[in-house]
Amino acid sequence: MSEAKIAQKGPYAVNVEAGKTYHWCACGRSKNQPFCDGSHVKVGIDPVAFSAERTETVYLCGCKRTGNKPFCDGTHSSL
Repeated sequence: MSEAKIAQKGPYAVNVEAGKTYHWCACGRSKNQPFCDGSHVKVGIDPVAFSAERTETVYLCGCKRTGNKPFCDGTHSSL
């Protein structure tokens, strides 16, 4: 398995809808950041599925190093 690629050194602010399921790109190779486009198949790092509990803006990790996948925990500030 390859290491995740840093897509950007900061979070993605994303509007999500309550009850909808999303697939966060964990490999960093998707051209549809921060969401999965299937690029992980080549590297073996699966996306992380999550369901929005409410309609709101969430901050999804862009550096792919968060300890709270898929959400940003500030790890990017130490890269």
